[in-house]
Amino acid sequence: MFKSIFSFSIIIAIAATLTAQEFNASVQVSAPQIQQTNREKFNELRKGLYEFVNERHWTNYTYKIDERIEATIAITITEELSSDEFKGRINLILRRPVYGTSYNSPLFNYVDNDFQFQWQEGQAIEYSDNAFSSNLTSVIAFYCYIFLGLDFDSYQPMGGTPYFEKAQQVVSTAQGARESGWKAFESMKNRYWLSENLNNSSYSNIRKAMYTFHRRGLDVMSDNLENGRQGALEALELLQRAHREKPRLFYMQLVMDAKRDEFINIFSDAAPMDKTKAVNILKEIDPSHANDYQKIISSQ
Repeated sequence: MFKSIFSFSIIIAIAATLTAQEFNASVQVSAPQIQQTNREKFNELRKGLYEFVNERHWTNYTYKIDERIEATIAITITEELSSDEFKGRINLILRRPVYGTSYNSPLFNYVDNDFQFQWQEGQAIEYSDNAFSSNLTSVIAFYCYIFLGLDFDSYQPMGGTPYFEKAQQVVSTAQGARESGWKAFESMKNRYWLSENLNNSSYSNIRKAMYTFHRRGLDVMSDNLENGRQGALEALELLQRAHREKPRLFYMQLVMDAKRDEFINIFSDAAPMDKTKAVNILKEIDPSHANDYQKIISSQ
């Protein structure tokens, strides 16, 4: 009996080590322009944010270790406004594994320059979905929900909706914040508009394109390159439709910034007809990089 209980306990312990929270995120805090005496303080901040992102439960799902979402959150502090108030930028990168390969595809690669926050040594990293407690944790939580939504969207059509709604809730609670980045009138390219674009059903073709590109495009290519390429072309057609319905959307720009190199690589070896079709769409939806897409035509 004792042996059975002991064996069962070992099994439970092993199972516990094989499950994890949602994120396997690298969190960095650097302050190259701030005096050396503050370095330990920023190390403490980095550790607190790392635990906040990677040890908090953000969903109701239980992830396996190898299912965790790969991301990078890199904060660069450029100004020390006071002993407990800082200004800087935050670089956000989200990656997704591609089926049958060791390749990780970028879903999001963005630098948010509207980043100002208050924090002092010894201060706990606290956050609630229902109230605005600090700009620091609200910004980080916002992007964690954006990461979750983008990741889920890439596996299931419109699968990220619950997490984009959570991000919208963060925006709503931050409307009284004195820090910028949360309000519609401040800019057309900030957290408010990113959330609006992702939650607006009128722009759903962009989100559908991301599912199509990853599940019917990239994930298929290791088994059938041409079928995967056709899936990528279908995704481009969805992006073209979205562009014609509403040009110059903030989220569309972010999609192109993340996926531009992949589009070029995928269609550079395509059949001439597919090359021409892809290039025409890419030049239409991302005209400022038309010269980059022209390389697809000239490639052998």
